[in-house]
Formats: sequence, C-alpha cells, structure tokens
Amino acid sequence: MIAAQGAQAADLTFQGFPWGTSMETFVARMGQPVSRDQTEGFVSLLWENVFFLGFRSFMVAYFSSDGLQGGIYYFLTNSMDETIRCYSDLQRALFGRHGETPVFDAIGRELRSYASSWTLPSGLARLRVDTRNGDPVTLWYSSPELTRAVLGE
Repeated sequence: MIAAQGAQAADLTFQGFPWGTSMETFVARMGQPVSRDQTEGFVSLLWENVFFLGFRSFMVAYFSSDGLQGGIYYFLTNSMDETIRCYSDLQRALFGRHGETPVFDAIGRELRSYASSWTLPSGLARLRVDTRNGDPVTLWYSSPELTRAVLGE
C-alpha cells in the first residue's frame, strides 16, 4: 500500500446525482431498474449494463426516505488483464477527482485483495477487488448517512 497525493478532493456524487436526490428523479434519468429490494429502511434499485468511465457494470443505487444515499458498481471483466486495467484506470480517475488518501493499493498480478478508499466530508468512495477469490472490481459510493448506517463510521 502506498500513500498517494493528488488533486483537491471533489464532492462525492453518484452517477452525477447529489445525495438526497429523489428516487423518482434518479429513475426518470436512468430508466427503469431491473429489480428492486428493500431492507433496513433502504430501497435498492439494480440496473444492468451501466457504463462508468468506459467500463460496463451492474449498478445498484440506495435510497432512504431522504433520497439517494449511495450506490455501488460491480464491473464486468473477462480476464485478469481486464481486471487489472479496470482497477488501475478507475483508481487513477478517482485519485484525480478526490486526491490524496492513505489507503491506496496499486494492483499487481499477485492473487490477493486490493483496495483504495477516500473518506471525504461528503462521504466515502471505496474501490476494491479480490483477485484471489475472483471477486469483481467494485466501486462503492456512500453518503455520510449510509456510511454511518453500514459501517458505523
């Protein structure tokens, strides 16, 4: 793991929507989700084939009664090379957007878990992949409210 320095941190949004955006507004722009679930006061909506920074993913958005609270992308890659490129490209883009972070794993061919995380006043962004277990590259964004609910932070 290396400490990284970069640009001034930008406020977190999800798919360009600020925290608190209504579910209706989000769906009006994104289209109808393929599934909906509700648990512990949050509604989750799933979309297939959403592109983020050029990579195809499944995307889940989380809503509370206060609107959008976070989301996650599960990136679809077909090989180790694609997984490494996806993680590396996303990591560079996030570093450029959100700047320095003490949790900054550069990915390699070693089979293990890699993670980079940005904790900002506007929420949390966490990029991770576990190449040992074949887990996909994931990118989780959460508002301070969702971060407290899930992680207790």
